[in-house]
Amino acid sequence: MVSQKVVIKNPTGLHLRPAGILCKEAMQFKSLITFTFRDNIANAKSVLSVLGACVKCGDEIEFTCEGEDEQEALRTLVTAVENGLGE
Repeated sequence: MVSQKVVIKNPTGLHLRPAGILCKEAMQFKSLITFTFRDNIANAKSVLSVLGACVKCGDEIEFTCEGEDEQEALRTLVTAVENGLGE
């Protein structure tokens, strides 16, 4: 299991479009991928779960990846968030 914290840079936070991009990235991997925000755990492969976390710009989340491709999954998701999730 690997984890890393990252700050959301999108001006509007994780609304529908960036949440969809995040889920699309996460679904490429076999690992279980979640993130923690304010004591809540969200499934990064579920758009509804990501949207339900209500993550805003400047919020810090912690990704946790567990499985055979966990290192690559974590690296990919952190990079996607740091690059603004398509925005």
